[in-house]
Amino acid sequence: MADLVKQILAKPIQLADQVIKVADEASSFKQECGELKSKTEKLATLLRQAARASSDLYERPARRIIEDTEQVLDKALILVIKCRANGLMKRVFTIIPAAAFRKMGSQLENSIGDVSWLLRVSASADDRDDEYLGLPPIAANEPILCLIWEQIAILYTGSVDDRSDAAASLVSLARDNDRYGKLIIEEGGVPPLLKLVKEGKLAGQENAARAIGLLGRDPESVEHMIVAGVCSVFAKILKDGPMKVQVVVAWAVSEFAANYPKCQDLFAQHNIIRLLVSHIAFETVQEHSKYAIVSKATSIHALVIASNNSNVTNDVNKQVVDEDQSRIPYPTRDKSPNQLHTVVTNTMAMNAATKRPLQKPGANTNGATHVNFAKSNGSNNLKQNYQPHHQHNHSISGVSVKGRELEDPATKANMKAVAARALWHLAKGNSPICRSITESRALLCFAVLLEKGPEDVQYNCAMALMEITAVAEKDADLRRSAFKPNSPACKAVIDQMLKIIEKADSELLMPCIRAIGNLARTFRATETRMISPLVRLLDEREAEVSREAAIALAKFAGKENYLHLDHSKAIISAGGAKHLIQLVYFGELIVQLSALPLLCYIALHVPDSEELAQAEVLTVLEWASKQSYMVQDEKLEALLPEAKSRLELYQSRGSRGFH
Repeated sequence: MADLVKQILAKPIQLADQVIKVADEASSFKQECGELKSKTEKLATLLRQAARASSDLYERPARRIIEDTEQVLDKALILVIKCRANGLMKRVFTIIPAAAFRKMGSQLENSIGDVSWLLRVSASADDRDDEYLGLPPIAANEPILCLIWEQIAILYTGSVDDRSDAAASLVSLARDNDRYGKLIIEEGGVPPLLKLVKEGKLAGQENAARAIGLLGRDPESVEHMIVAGVCSVFAKILKDGPMKVQVVVAWAVSEFAANYPKCQDLFAQHNIIRLLVSHIAFETVQEHSKYAIVSKATSIHALVIASNNSNVTNDVNKQVVDEDQSRIPYPTRDKSPNQLHTVVTNTMAMNAATKRPLQKPGANTNGATHVNFAKSNGSNNLKQNYQPHHQHNHSISGVSVKGRELEDPATKANMKAVAARALWHLAKGNSPICRSITESRALLCFAVLLEKGPEDVQYNCAMALMEITAVAEKDADLRRSAFKPNSPACKAVIDQMLKIIEKADSELLMPCIRAIGNLARTFRATETRMISPLVRLLDEREAEVSREAAIALAKFAGKENYLHLDHSKAIISAGGAKHLIQLVYFGELIVQLSALPLLCYIALHVPDSEELAQAEVLTVLEWASKQSYMVQDEKLEALLPEAKSRLELYQSRGSRGFH
């Protein structure tokens, strides 16, 4: 960059020398030319000073200021050349207004002020002496731009504290206006912010990470930061950084993924999915099989005994064997594990048993596995690689487990909330990422957090599950692998979502309804426990809830579902027909267009139902076929006549009371 700046400075320096030389040769307006010469000499001195300090100059304002200065010197040269005119005729026909000298003098003074500001703003923190830089004359038309230049320059050359304050200023600017965010990116603010995230103090790292997250408001901006290397920096922080910084970084990841879905795979390539899941797993389940390191003294038998013994000693750390022999112990929070916790622990043991042969128990014989962690050398930051002769506490993230435990509860809860939010947006429409999440047994963590997590954690987990199940609905392989009917993890998740649907009193209701609907093809014919709660929601006063319930049930009764006949009968048995008739007749338009397809499906699949005959469903379908706004719906155009004709075969007018 230094050579480039020197090249840019070469021409204005030459122009300044020419102005000085020609001003000495002026034959008219000598006093005015002398004043211009004096100002030009001062400007030339500053330009040479800038050339000597070219390696330290902040390039973006340097380019613009030097370009403006060059234009001013061009005009000054033209003016003094006119004053050098020889001969009577040339003097007569060369008219120079007095105002031209005043205007040119003012422009030269502005250029002097701009170059002086550039030298000050590019100076190191020691040379600047905390002086207020002010705004240069070039800022008259766009003061915010110069403020951004100043803050970015401080990020490059300021002290650690000054850089933190500058990042906080950029956060304020980026939050206030999208255009300011784009200016920060265009003016080169991303590289020093990333450097501050990696190397700054805690406050500086938080401010810089927050600024980067706010800058990623559109695909173009996110792409720019991806190219600048944001993925590797975020991965490093999520692995090794302080938890307060990790919270902001996880939030920034969620913003990037939400605003630019194409970056999902890039984050996955940098192992960010695994790191986010590890944060959700911490203190959520006792063990997390994807990220556990095992002690050779641990047996599956001892693990199962420990998981089922509610009177085990409080300081026991349960262990689980994993396929890749990696483990992290999570401290026991509940002294009496509940039923869901038992499902979690037993699932981990079952998963381990399928991956490795049984091992002999260690020397302990009290029915629980006790692990003594070495405390010598004051080491809490322990190695990740398994060491067969030493039983050390291990960390998946580079930050000791004890260090994580010492964080305040609010920070831990925030970490889980933003990690779940990031997984929600990363999973949206992405099969490989959804497969990675489900293979990590994150479903167990979601089940636990849906039951007892804070509200924002519960909501983000529910949204993540909704997106994962939406992908699984279209991806048969993912559906079969992640949501097997006999999978304890899948059952735990479904149990929690059904509890939420049955209560029907929280903001988690909508994502849970959609998730259950997305999984409609995974349920067996005998498993009808999710039908009744959804049917009851058809009678909900909120139109949006009734609509989502109808859409979910339509996925059970639709032709694409192999068990559509069994599910249709279950919907009828739960009293769905009468609710659907009410919705088709009296519901809002969005509800009518969702309820009618479901009514058509059950009429098509169970046309001989006595309940449908008594409810006079055929009359409803005949009425609906005469409503132009319903018939125009693409989905109903073929479905409605087919259901009506099918129902007519089985239900005569006499059976409906017509003679």
